[in-house]
Amino acid sequence: MYTTINIVLFPYFETLDVFGPVEVFGKADGFFLEYFSLAGGIISNNDNIKIETKPLNTLNIKASDILFVPGGMGTRKEIDNQVFISKLKELAESCRYVLTVCTGSALLAKTGLLDHKNATSNKRAFEWVKESRKEVEWIREARWVNDGKFYTSSGVSAGIDMALGFISDMKGIDEARRIAYRIEYEWQEDNTKDKFCNQ
Repeated sequence: MYTTINIVLFPYFETLDVFGPVEVFGKADGFFLEYFSLAGGIISNNDNIKIETKPLNTLNIKASDILFVPGGMGTRKEIDNQVFISKLKELAESCRYVLTVCTGSALLAKTGLLDHKNATSNKRAFEWVKESRKEVEWIREARWVNDGKFYTSSGVSAGIDMALGFISDMKGIDEARRIAYRIEYEWQEDNTKDKFCNQ
């Protein structure tokens, strides 16, 4: 029995936000990855990565599903896209877990679902993220944060740490460490400290 991780993309997403966690999830048993965007079709970014996606309106999310939202410069546009934000809220309400990387947390926050919850985001864009939704308890010092079904991480490479943290929560720390070793990654297991928070 597989759990589907539905990855929501948009133009100018950050490459490692997506493919760092994808590398982790792809090495864990029991996950199936699918890629979506608002209108479907090919989505590209500044690194000339092109991904074929399905339209969000074809996503029939199940209660056991996971929703994954990266960040990137494209979030500055999508945060004002009411159709996108409305659909994101609908999907996030329906699934078991929601994971965001970097400024993807600003998109999730815009839905109101993070109000009065703990969350974090990219430290270089932290003030912009905070202004996007002041009702969220933004934690600057954290590498990643888990509050209920919501996981949010700091910028870019922090998504790998969060993904391994999520695997640890779901399948045990030994499994997370096995994956980190397999991909030759030095996992920061302490989610409360991010050395970039004061830079």
